[in-house]
Amino acid sequence: MRRAPAILLAASLTAGCSVKQPVSNGPVTLAVVNARIWTGDSRRPWADGLAVRGDRIAAVGSSAEVRKLAKDAEVIDAQGQMVVPGFIDSHVHFIDGGFRLSSVQLRDAKTPAEFVARIKAYAAKLPKGAWITGGDWDHELWGGALPARAWVDSVTPDHPVWVNRLDGHMALANTAALTAAGVTKATSEVSGGAIVRDADGEPAGVFKDNAMALIDRVVPQAPREVEDRALDTAMTYVASNGVTSVHMMGSWNDLAIVTRAHKSGTLRTRVYAAVPLNTWEQLRDTIAARGHGDDWLAIGGLKGFVDGSLGSHTAAMKAPFTDAPHDSGFFVNTPDDLFNWAAGADKAGLQVMVHAIGDRAIATQLDIFERVIKANGPRDRRFRIEHAQHVAPGDFARFAALGVIASMQPYHAIDDGRWADRVIGPERAKGTYAFRSFLDANADLAFGSDWFVAPPTPIEGIYAAVTRRTLDDKHPGGWVPEQKITVEEALRAYTAGSAYAGFQEKDLGVLQAGKLADFVIIDRDLTKIAPETIREARVMRTVIGGKTMFERH
Repeated sequence: MRRAPAILLAASLTAGCSVKQPVSNGPVTLAVVNARIWTGDSRRPWADGLAVRGDRIAAVGSSAEVRKLAKDAEVIDAQGQMVVPGFIDSHVHFIDGGFRLSSVQLRDAKTPAEFVARIKAYAAKLPKGAWITGGDWDHELWGGALPARAWVDSVTPDHPVWVNRLDGHMALANTAALTAAGVTKATSEVSGGAIVRDADGEPAGVFKDNAMALIDRVVPQAPREVEDRALDTAMTYVASNGVTSVHMMGSWNDLAIVTRAHKSGTLRTRVYAAVPLNTWEQLRDTIAARGHGDDWLAIGGLKGFVDGSLGSHTAAMKAPFTDAPHDSGFFVNTPDDLFNWAAGADKAGLQVMVHAIGDRAIATQLDIFERVIKANGPRDRRFRIEHAQHVAPGDFARFAALGVIASMQPYHAIDDGRWADRVIGPERAKGTYAFRSFLDANADLAFGSDWFVAPPTPIEGIYAAVTRRTLDDKHPGGWVPEQKITVEEALRAYTAGSAYAGFQEKDLGVLQAGKLADFVIIDRDLTKIAPETIREARVMRTVIGGKTMFERH
């Protein structure tokens, strides 16, 4: 992986992770022996023993060496199981993910009838007037027809419904929700969004991207205790999947929820929190007042948007969609706004991360980053493009030349690969989720999930990056197989790659003496098994800061 100079100053962002020297005093408190340890350290990529002192790694070496240090320590005999650095999910909507675990489950509803039946059953459990949100439906499962409010009105007379597509870029409102929001036939269209209407011009129920704000603004905020429970649920869930750190793409309220947990001592997942890009001045002032944070909760990142999503036909493409020849998507923010926000944030020493999915959106954001670099001069800034989904052939090299990190989610490849050829055609698909092309161009690659959009399951993500076998099993040799990468390349993107993407490489991403003791024990060596069986592997233990946060019994 290409490395920029490590300038660990507030002006260039440390992501709040303190830079500590290896702990040299005190006894070893935890040891792992008889393991197949993938360290991620090029100087010693494999070992079989690891010792922990407090919250940091004391030694990595042979089991015999570690046993000598572990006189009174807890000793874990891994019995040949694999140990890897803690997975760092570089892109999650953490609080939303926690809420989704208890909301109506629509992701695998295969027919409109099943979609309606699940909403009806969920509504029956709620008090009158309670909103039904979440859902994560996928209209591709029933042939591509968008849902309509008429589908659900009869089964939800007492509940406003506002359920989103799994990508979060469009959602369905029932009549009760439209009434609460005051949305009617006379409601004007929204720039950077779309209101789907019926033949009479009435809102049919689906709202896309910026138009979703028309309903979002009237959805009541959950009580604090419900927010706190959502965070706790999210932390438990990701720990069970080996995730030790997340880069949280969220709101200022999301940050407040995590801050409450940190202050109360209940934070069990390391969080690097990003807030909306257009609030960069507020973040600048917040950091000036309270600093970047610490090893558990750090701030300094800003998340913006260029376009929408492929599944919603709101990704900004250079040419029209293959299945919609008069539509090529749109920008949800103007290039001028994106430049002004990015330039101001960058000058203030903040990290800018921008969602761009279509090839036109990605090229535009690369242009903006290039302009900001010229305007503000050299700095260890680590710009990121989130998703980097459909890349024009000439733009892979631009990522490397500009030092822009491709923050990607491999599970999306085996999900969208079921239908993407129909939407953009097989030729453009060659540059879709192009992990190999990024690595071959020497661009920095970080992996995550985009949870709630996709599950926060790194092992499934590794399976996706290595096999590219779509979820419908119709591409056994891999969808766009030339973009496959190796297990170790995928592991690196989920560990050292994501650590680098969050300015956390001094403490995380590699199993090495002095770094934080975040690691995962997996029941089999992912590098030694048939690629198609990787997804069958199980996380057996997740350790964060030397403490077991999850153990499978």
